[in-house]
Amino acid sequence: MPSTFPEGQPAPADGSLDPRSAAGSQQRDFCVYVHVPYCRVRCGYCDFNTYTAEELGEGARRADYAQQVQRELAFGAQVLRKAGCADRPASSVFFGGGTPTMLPARDLTDILGTVRSLWGIRAGAEITTEANPDSVDKRYLSELAAAGFTRVSFGMQSAVTSVLATLDRTHTPARVPQVVAWAREAGLQVSLDLIYGTPGETLSDWARSLEAALECEPDHVSAYALIIEPGTKLAARIRRGEIEPPDDDLHADMYEMADARLRNAGFEWYEISNWSRSHDTRSRHNLVYWRGADWWGAGPGAHSHVGGTRWWNVKHPRAYAARIAAGASPAHAREVLDSETQRTERILLETRIRDGLPLAVLSEHERRAIPQLIADALIDGPAALGAGASTPRVIPTLRGRLLADTLVHRLLEGR
Repeated sequence: MPSTFPEGQPAPADGSLDPRSAAGSQQRDFCVYVHVPYCRVRCGYCDFNTYTAEELGEGARRADYAQQVQRELAFGAQVLRKAGCADRPASSVFFGGGTPTMLPARDLTDILGTVRSLWGIRAGAEITTEANPDSVDKRYLSELAAAGFTRVSFGMQSAVTSVLATLDRTHTPARVPQVVAWAREAGLQVSLDLIYGTPGETLSDWARSLEAALECEPDHVSAYALIIEPGTKLAARIRRGEIEPPDDDLHADMYEMADARLRNAGFEWYEISNWSRSHDTRSRHNLVYWRGADWWGAGPGAHSHVGGTRWWNVKHPRAYAARIAAGASPAHAREVLDSETQRTERILLETRIRDGLPLAVLSEHERRAIPQLIADALIDGPAALGAGASTPRVIPTLRGRLLADTLVHRLLEGR
């Protein structure tokens, strides 16, 4: 959740949605995202809407946060009902941040209980929290599992001490297998998040991190290229010449290494930066975003989307707390997407996933790009041509994943 948001239009004080948002809601999944903005240390690369305890004072106490989120969720349930949205149980709930596990386990389970009482939770739903390896212990994970959590996503980032130090991560490499074992014992699925391309990181370092992750036998792996965001500590260090900026060619080599090693270990890619052991261990919550379903995002800076209406909350925890205390919508701004914008966003998102984008979504002009994209090995030829009985789809090749922006640009231009 980047700290810089679009300007958008003023959001209604009562949180009301565009009247068109409810149309077709019974056919769309509904999910809940809870943003927890607290971190023990702010990592040097992080541009997310997060705060350390020292940055916050009165009006933004962690002890009050769970209750604030619960009040927003109750407000959200009223907004959706007034808009005429179908009453749907949550198909996934995701706690992100920040570090959600900076809150006591009881706070997370109370929030989950509120989601359950307001909307219900679909049988077999995916319920995830992100966690830093040094923010949980065996008891904490057991409490989450007992409350209905099904999955934990650990921010491993690297298995190399020097890389972790550059990223300002606070855990040691030895901590990761320990917390994974505790999560397994509690009955939780495990995802490991990795970052590649940290200044000073070599291909050998990256190979070591991949092997360490695989030795933990996770269900799911995410691997993200490090992006140097303006205003971060890491950006300042690069500007001062203390460290070298990331190298795009090295990024590509690291991505290809990750894809090969994960594939050899039995994982399959299902989104450009995500691999799973099976279809059942894909992150169903993230697929909600890539497929444009509905979700309510609670917490400061959280984004929401319902039927083409998209909005985002005020960023600072104190401003958020004040809105909640006043019984007002915490939304800062919103945008109502027209049908063509929604179609363009669908092209941007569904060309990132293994299931692909149906060719029927493309205009006649855009389809003109298909033959050359096949010839340039950016998309899977048989899939695009509808080989067998399958529906023709745009599915990126490995090269297409590396050049995802180029692929989309050429599709939209029809060349």
